[in-house]
Formats: sequence, structure tokens, C-alpha cells
Amino acid sequence: MVVALDKIDRKILEFLIEDGRASFSKIAKETKLTDVAIKKRVERLKMRGVLQGISAKLNLKSLGYENPIFVLLRTELSKNKDVIKKLQANEYVIELYQVLGEYNLLAKVVLPSLDQAEKFIEKIGLIDGVIDAKTQVILSELKNKVSLPAQVFQKKL
Repeated sequence: MVVALDKIDRKILEFLIEDGRASFSKIAKETKLTDVAIKKRVERLKMRGVLQGISAKLNLKSLGYENPIFVLLRTELSKNKDVIKKLQANEYVIELYQVLGEYNLLAKVVLPSLDQAEKFIEKIGLIDGVIDAKTQVILSELKNKVSLPAQVFQKKL
């Protein structure tokens, strides 16, 4: 279901995308509403599923992890759910997607060192139902946009 956003909802989302810790009073001042009105709107955005939470963006290298690795997996369709459960349980898999194409799963993986990548891929290959795995190491991040296209915020009522 598509949720209709008014001008103020879009403005609130812009503030929260820019700074997830922006206070209701700061947003209220900029939108000329009260803190209480902003709080109610944020709660409504959460209830309607537009705002699913606000999280921190971590610098993985500062925490001792190498650049992420994307792993494309081809699985036996009859065992796909079991493979998914095992990947979801793996602490190094930070994102997991079901995709269309030659491969049917895409995992984003972070490891303490690239030396561990070979062992990790071997371990994944041993999961019952995995037919093939292909890896791509991220060399550098060129764009990581956590917001929506500008059209969403410029949409006329």
C-alpha cells in the first residue's frame, strides 16, 4: 500500500534522513509546528510503516572489519529456505536479499580480514542446497544514499 505524504511529513523525513538525532523541537522550529505535533507525526509515520526506525551508520574499518563482500548464491529451490535460515544465523552476513536472475540470493558479508574470505566461501559452499557462489569484494564506496529520490520530497499535493 502506498502511503500519501503531505508537505510536512516529507519535511520531517528530510530532517531525519539528514540527522537521525534531530530533536523534535529543532524540526518543530523549522516547520513552524509544536514539538508535540512533530512527535505525533513521527509516531504516525512509524505506525504507517513509512519510518521503520533510525539507525547509526558504522565505519566498519574502525571496528576492525575489511570492506564488505557481496556473495551471489545459486541454490536448489527446494532447499532455498534452509539456506536462507543458515545465512540469517551467520554473524558475518549483515544483509541478505532474494534476487531474480542467474543467482537467487545476494548476501553482504563483513569479515575481519580478506584472508578469512576464502574460508567463509568454503563454509557457505558446504551448506546443503548451495549450488554455486560468486564473490565481489567492494574496493570503495562511491554512493550510499539512505534517502529517497528528490521527487518524493518535491511531490505536489
